[in-house]
Amino acid sequence: MEKGICLKGSVEKIKIVKLEETPLIRFTLTVGKEDKEEKENCLIRAHSLDFLYQVTEGNAIVIYGRKNKRNQVVVQKYHVNQ
Repeated sequence: MEKGICLKGSVEKIKIVKLEETPLIRFTLTVGKEDKEEKENCLIRAHSLDFLYQVTEGNAIVIYGRKNKRNQVVVQKYHVNQ
């Protein structure tokens, strides 16, 4: 079983992929510092309406989730840094 990962970074490119009762949201998380940045593609369905309400592009957040077959992080929990 794959181990969960925890990442901290800033949010970019928030997009609604599927608009349903619980929407599927895709966003890019930029992790690291200016000299060495990595971009992770992320998906969130659990708490996605709260995510849309709380998070805007440029926000710093911490996410916890697992990688799927497409190497995207499927977010299970998140925390917005104020």
